[in-house]
Amino acid sequence: MKDFIKVSPLKLLELSKRKELGRGNLGALMSRAGVGKTACLIHIAFDKLFHNKKLVHISLDDTPDRVTSYYNVIFSDLVKALDIKDETEKRMLFERNRMILAYMHHSFEIKRLQENLRTLVDKLDFVPDCLIVDGLNFETAENSTLEGFKAVAKEFNVEIWFSALSHRHITDKNQKGIPYPCSRVDDMLSMILQLNSTPTGVFLQLLKDHDNPVKADTAVRLDPNTFLVTQ
Repeated sequence: MKDFIKVSPLKLLELSKRKELGRGNLGALMSRAGVGKTACLIHIAFDKLFHNKKLVHISLDDTPDRVTSYYNVIFSDLVKALDIKDETEKRMLFERNRMILAYMHHSFEIKRLQENLRTLVDKLDFVPDCLIVDGLNFETAENSTLEGFKAVAKEFNVEIWFSALSHRHITDKNQKGIPYPCSRVDDMLSMILQLNSTPTGVFLQLLKDHDNPVKADTAVRLDPNTFLVTQ
């Protein structure tokens, strides 16, 4: 079996200064619709699970059943791509180490998330290492929302990864070279990754690495079918 860690999209962080997002910090994965943002985001989640970390997936759009189906489909793809022999054992381990919180119909509030996380910690003894947040609208998100997530990251000592939808027709960048829409709130984000589909392949690029300078070509090539790093 190939080691998932060696082909995980987060292998990109080996090219960063600190090698990780780190607890207490916020990071974002940007891409246009249809490029594979959800698949890549779930690969980030699997990277944590393969490291035996505890994960909370927070969905602002999809039901828990649909989120679970995403994980099941991608894990099945990983089983085939990596020739995983202990499929049942790993699936059970992942399910024990992952919780899904869904906030449908605009019901999300930072205070509610904090209450739910405290319940997981105090009542279920489930202490997360990482939060995955899918569905936050970075075009309309206020600094106060990101400040709320930053408070959550600090209180629960977790790192938080977001998905962020970009658009082909909006090419604006701020003075630091961060594309829209993360350009609006990049001061709140410690790391920003961008998933790009080009004529020469699919690439995951590092745009922001805490306060460290980033070379323009800091990227890894991903398999367009599995979203694993190609050797």
